[in-house]
Amino acid sequence: MFSLIAIAAIFLILYVEFSNTGVALLIMVNLPLALIGGLWAVYLTSDIISVASLVGFITLFGIATRNGILMIAHYQHLLAEGKTLRQAIVQGSLERLNSILMTALTAGLALIPLALGGGEPGKEIQTPMAIVILGGLFSSTALNMIVVPSLFYKFGVRKEAS
Repeated sequence: MFSLIAIAAIFLILYVEFSNTGVALLIMVNLPLALIGGLWAVYLTSDIISVASLVGFITLFGIATRNGILMIAHYQHLLAEGKTLRQAIVQGSLERLNSILMTALTAGLALIPLALGGGEPGKEIQTPMAIVILGGLFSSTALNMIVVPSLFYKFGVRKEAS
């Protein structure tokens, strides 16, 4: 129940920011992309979804949403500059690739010691959270660079220049 309220609140915030239902939905596509990797990581390591792993999913969804916002906002900026849809997607994806990869790499490298230290005292909460975030970062980062540009191209979501 509360997760549905949270997803609706995220959608509402995105809609208010972008004033476009299609753009908000396109950014929300990143959530299942992150969920795929997080669930696979849980399945491969412990098969247990705990409160700590749920906290990891919340963090992961925030990172995935931010990556979607970075890309879509840049596409719209390039479209407002007069680029064609294809040019905006190619240039925007290439220009945002570094920032998205560096965010994922930095977070991933910081979480590796937490994910590997599962048997140590005091890391009972940190390990499941780190495992979920690592798995989700891997899938959402890879799929974000393929799925979001493709969907943006297919649906041609545009924001009018103000």
